[in-house]
Amino acid sequence: MSETSGITLMDAREQDLAPFALFSADAAQLPVVTPPARLARLVLVTPAGGLLGSLAPYPVETPWWQDAEAVVRGAREHHGAEVTVLRMLEADRPVPPGGVVTYLVEAGETPLGLQPWTGRLDDHPLRMPYARPGGPDADLAWADGELTSHGLSRTGPARQVRTWNLSSLWRLPVGDETVWLKHVPPFFAHEGALLARLAGGPVPTLVARDGARILMHEIPGEDLYDAETPVLDRLVELLVGLQIACSGRVDELRDLGLADWRGPALSAAIASVVERTANVLAPDDQAVLGAFVDGLPARFESLGGTGLPDTLVHGDFQPGNARGHGASLVLLDWGDSGVGHPLLDQAAFLDRIPAAAVGPIRELWLRTWRAALPGSEPDRAAALLGPVAAARMAVIYRMFLDGIEPAEHPYHAADPADWLTRTARLLRSDRDVTGKA
Repeated sequence: MSETSGITLMDAREQDLAPFALFSADAAQLPVVTPPARLARLVLVTPAGGLLGSLAPYPVETPWWQDAEAVVRGAREHHGAEVTVLRMLEADRPVPPGGVVTYLVEAGETPLGLQPWTGRLDDHPLRMPYARPGGPDADLAWADGELTSHGLSRTGPARQVRTWNLSSLWRLPVGDETVWLKHVPPFFAHEGALLARLAGGPVPTLVARDGARILMHEIPGEDLYDAETPVLDRLVELLVGLQIACSGRVDELRDLGLADWRGPALSAAIASVVERTANVLAPDDQAVLGAFVDGLPARFESLGGTGLPDTLVHGDFQPGNARGHGASLVLLDWGDSGVGHPLLDQAAFLDRIPAAAVGPIRELWLRTWRAALPGSEPDRAAALLGPVAAARMAVIYRMFLDGIEPAEHPYHAADPADWLTRTARLLRSDRDVTGKA
């Protein structure tokens, strides 16, 4: 789902050692696990794509595969090489983090110690523009042009922060502040349009946008992964306020490119991911999920009777996707956003906060909706949405896998089955509590 400093623009899932245990009462009590160390092996090309060779592996201070800043810094320290990371070529572990990771990087000059490399550099139609030679330079040239048009200019070198199949992120010094350049894949390309639509609200302030590229002002303060209850309360209030304001604008949001997570569309997407993942699920889970899919129309019909409207859904709402200080708080990372039931955002947020805060925050959330819509039943809606929210995560990860090149699949390959297994577990738990099949 944080940056080494400044605004958090990543998806929080980027920091997970494993997918978090959605809705687990003990999730906040899980022991801290030390991730394995990472070694980076670099394959160098020119900005035009010509192969130069490879450099011997070196230790990287962070384990996260997509943390490009540490790779760039390590190349400078261990090899005297100035590089820009383009993409991951391979890893010796099936899933992140840690291990030996081989990256394709651009180098303007040929460093000492270069070794021959006999691997093959292929092409793929799903490769992101920023993962191709010349792509980062094109992004920076666009950003510099936009800064100039706004009477601004860089006052130092750009720093590459992150690159992988979900985003490329750069930090650009502009006077006394930092401007952030973010380039995302097509399935997240609505983020800039949504930020423009929500301008003036508790969202990042755009400098410029161009399709999948956005340029944003820095947000003062700190990332809120460890926020205490008063701040968590405020984050929930900010989200619910946005959702109430957007509740009559679903068609407008869809026109911006946001995903459709309303009953019919989400039911079809869940049915599809269950079918496509069935061969790696336990037989009992297959049976439970099959009955769940068959019952989705009735479940969504019941949801419709709870009195909460379809509206804006953040899609990855959790404290780490917020930043600020005091009364100035900003909600980040809107690439996962869609339209659907507003309480789709509740479960993941509750799973990422301390266990002692879950009950009070849940009650505040429900109380806020009851006050906004007298007569509504957010409590019943939340109960109905539990397994739907987990299954939606499987849908999201399946979308990632369908939209990225195979070399990047290790980031997400296990996630659809993992989330469907969790969905089945929730359904069995509900059945045990209610006595209903």
